[in-house]
Amino acid sequence: MAEAIFLSAGVPDPKRGPEYAATADVVAITAAVSALVHVTLGRRQLVWGGHPAISPMIWVVAQEMGIEYGRWVRLYQSRFFQDEFPEDNDRFQNVIYTPNVPEDREKSLLLMREQMFSENQFKAGVFIGGMAGIVDEFELFSRLQPNAAVVPVVSAGGAALQVAERIGVIAPDLRDDLDYVALFHRYLGISVREERFQSPEDQPADVVQRYWNPPTVRT
Repeated sequence: MAEAIFLSAGVPDPKRGPEYAATADVVAITAAVSALVHVTLGRRQLVWGGHPAISPMIWVVAQEMGIEYGRWVRLYQSRFFQDEFPEDNDRFQNVIYTPNVPEDREKSLLLMREQMFSENQFKAGVFIGGMAGIVDEFELFSRLQPNAAVVPVVSAGGAALQVAERIGVIAPDLRDDLDYVALFHRYLGISVREERFQSPEDQPADVVQRYWNPPTVRT
């Protein structure tokens, strides 16, 4: 699906990444992830690499919206972390497990990310919070998906700040606008008029045909 959105997000661990945790706003990270699910679910496929703090957030918001989210989300998970898989993996119904490179965490993650970026065509990548892995995903995403937009949510801090630095010029609203729903509607090109569909197959290819039309008022 050419309109898919990639999410790279995480909540920095003060022990493993104190430099990232120092700038991170956990409330803003949670709000931004929730807003992204709200804007995309039933409208665009959302793809991400499994993260123990992020996957539960996505599942909670998706469950509350009443959309068949198993068709709209795609979660990639390396078997290197098999002993740490959260129970949310089973709930998503659409989990792709990538091979484990024995005793090599970084190579296992690279293999997962390469498969994720090779099997999907993304319109944009959204980067929220996180630690060094967020920067690694940005570098690989930019190389393998050169036509996709990059949206670093600078206001939530964390490694997304480094993503913004590597891009260069960043629009002020990515630093200051905390209305994340409106922010993602703008940057992802998703109209508030778009209806939500139960599955990608139900969604018309023509964007205009997806728009909600108010009922006709008889006079």
